[in-house]
Amino acid sequence: DQGAVQKESPLMQKIKKQGKLVVGTASGYPPYEFIDTSVGEKKVIGIDMALAQKIADELGVKLEVQDMNFQALLTSLTGGKVDIAIAGINPTEERKKSMDFSADYLPTEQKVIIRKEDGSRYKKLEDLFGKTVGVQKSTTQEALAKEKIKDAKIVSLAHVPEVVLELKQGKVDGLVVEGIVGGQYLVFNDDLMFSEVEFPNSVKSSAAAVQKEMKMWWLSSIKSLKKIQIMAILKNGQMNTAEKPWKMLISSKGIQPYKHEKTHLIHKVGFYCGMQA
Repeated sequence: DQGAVQKESPLMQKIKKQGKLVVGTASGYPPYEFIDTSVGEKKVIGIDMALAQKIADELGVKLEVQDMNFQALLTSLTGGKVDIAIAGINPTEERKKSMDFSADYLPTEQKVIIRKEDGSRYKKLEDLFGKTVGVQKSTTQEALAKEKIKDAKIVSLAHVPEVVLELKQGKVDGLVVEGIVGGQYLVFNDDLMFSEVEFPNSVKSSAAAVQKEMKMWWLSSIKSLKKIQIMAILKNGQMNTAEKPWKMLISSKGIQPYKHEKTHLIHKVGFYCGMQA
C-alpha cells in the first residue's frame, strides 16, 4: 500500500542504514529550540527537539542535532545535508516549491517588541512607518515587515538574540517576532514589552520540513505528537521526558535561574548570543 511505499523511500533507507536521524534546527528561538546552558556542553532543547527525539525513537535510530542559523538551515535541507528541519518553520507557498511539510502546529500571532520607554510611541502599525525594525534573516517575519511596514529600514540578523540586543541598545526601534517566542524573551528583559501594533491576518503556523518528494510516512503523525508535547508544556510549564524537566525560559542577559511555582526545580536556561553554529 502507499504507506509501505513511503517507508521504503530513499530518505528512509538512508536513515535506517546510518542508524541515525539528522535533524537541522536553529536555536535561539524559544520555546521551539534554544540552548540549555545548565549542562557542560552545548545542548539544544525545546518543543521541536522533544518532537525530533520522538521521531527518532519511533524510527528506532539515534538522534543527531545540527544547530545553525535559519538561513543556513533551509539551504542545508534542500541540499540534503540534514534529513529533516524542525525549527518553527512556516510552510509558506514559496517554501513548498522546494520542500515538503508535515501537518502544521502551534498557530501564533506576529508581534512587535519595543523598549518600554517607547510604549506610548508605537501603538499602531503606522507608528513604525519609516522606523528601523529588526527581524531574523530569511524568516516570514522579515517578509512581513518588508511588506507591511512602509519606508522602514529593515535590519536582518542571523539570530533573534542578536536582534534583541540591537533593540536593547537602541539600534532598532522594534523587533517583529512570533508572539510565543517574544514572550520568552520578555521574561528576563523587563525593559522590553509587546507593543499594541497588530498585523491583520498574520497568524503563523509551523511544520517540520523534508526535501521535496521525500516526505515520509511518519510526518503525518507529527500533528498528534506535537499536540501531546505542546499541551504538556503549556499546561505544566515544563516537559517530563526521560531526562530532567526543564522550563522554557531564556534571557539575553545570559544564564538565569528560574524556580517553577509548582516544583522545587531550579533550572538554568539561556543561550549564547551570536555563538550558535
